[in-house]
Amino acid sequence: MIDISRIKAITLDLDDTLWPVWPTIGRAEVVLQTWLSTHAPGAAALSADAELKKAIRAEINARHADRAHDLSFLRRESIRTLLQQAGEPVSLAEAAFEVFFAERQRVDLFDDALPALAFWSQRMPVVALSNGNADVHRVGIGQHFHASVSAQSLGVAKPDLRIFAAGAAAAGVQPHEVLHIGDDAHADCVGALAAGMQVAWLNREGHEWTHGDIRPHLDVRDLHALCANWPDYQP
Repeated sequence: MIDISRIKAITLDLDDTLWPVWPTIGRAEVVLQTWLSTHAPGAAALSADAELKKAIRAEINARHADRAHDLSFLRRESIRTLLQQAGEPVSLAEAAFEVFFAERQRVDLFDDALPALAFWSQRMPVVALSNGNADVHRVGIGQHFHASVSAQSLGVAKPDLRIFAAGAAAAGVQPHEVLHIGDDAHADCVGALAAGMQVAWLNREGHEWTHGDIRPHLDVRDLHALCANWPDYQP
């Protein structure tokens, strides 16, 4: 169980914790494809080939392994490669990425997200701690966050201990005073436990823990169940 008395700040994952990420990415892909069809039809035709697009992304990832933490960079490079292979202006890559990125911020929050965020942010600093490239302000929930730390901004991704240390520092507390919440058993839970934080695994699908004997302090199916550990929480 978590020790509420020790918690002075919360670090919180975003994708698949506050919203389902793949429907969001899927919509952004459709919007990007539509934009390319108008402004770069050759690249759009290449992008419509799922296997080719997958191969390009794999090649980009391999070539820029040192930038694995920067999803925006990798996406831009993939778009640039499509344009280049189609013989169309690579200068369109930035505008195409912005179309994708804007749609990527249009998320459908889980029903428990806003009540939990409102509850926690009224009591302590809440820091976004994400390997993704969502922007809490563009998403529309920035008012609930004291700060945001991303793999892209820091240069390292969860489960690297440095990103958890940066999250605690952004909140102005020590790692042992933080409750980290996330859905990814390895990136979120294993990393935060190694950093000395208390950890709540948001296990919406009820998966088994397969990462050894050291387990999260809590395994919950939704954020309401987690907030219920505070005696003054009213869902």
